[in-house]
Amino acid sequence: MEAKARISTINLVITALFIALSFVGANIKIFGTIAFDSLPAFLAALLLGPVYGAAIGFLGHLFTALTSGFPLGVPMHMVIAVSMAITMLGFGTTYRGLKSKIPTAGGLAVTVIVGIILNGPVSLALSMGAMALMAGKDAAFSLLAMLPVLILASAANILISIIVFKSMEKIRGKIA
Repeated sequence: MEAKARISTINLVITALFIALSFVGANIKIFGTIAFDSLPAFLAALLLGPVYGAAIGFLGHLFTALTSGFPLGVPMHMVIAVSMAITMLGFGTTYRGLKSKIPTAGGLAVTVIVGIILNGPVSLALSMGAMALMAGKDAAFSLLAMLPVLILASAANILISIIVFKSMEKIRGKIA
């Protein structure tokens, strides 16, 4: 029982650290409300699991929106925060599901592709649907202009998280 409590305490401390790093990343803007806030969430989804990554991804987007002044409005940014949580759930679940079935490099490659698709086109589609309901079809279609930047930012956040994840190989067993 003591070991389980210790692991929970470690996970709690690491989660708090990743939330803080997400806030730092929220201040490193790529384009508007696209920033490096999701890098810690992707890393947490790999290290701690999809639920931890989802919570950090949700908060990370809210940090970015807050530091940007909620340019799309609070309701729209809540939708984006939920889509970030969904992205981390899918990303972390993909990695967990593949890590014992496919060699590490192959499993990580598939996980990267899933993450980019979820954080790019899928997230944008959810945002466009919400925007269509809130502001009409024209406003929703204007979001399509963000797709290339969103895909590049997703790839950067995910690839850096993978590099950090792989570099932590020797200590990973002590964390999760």
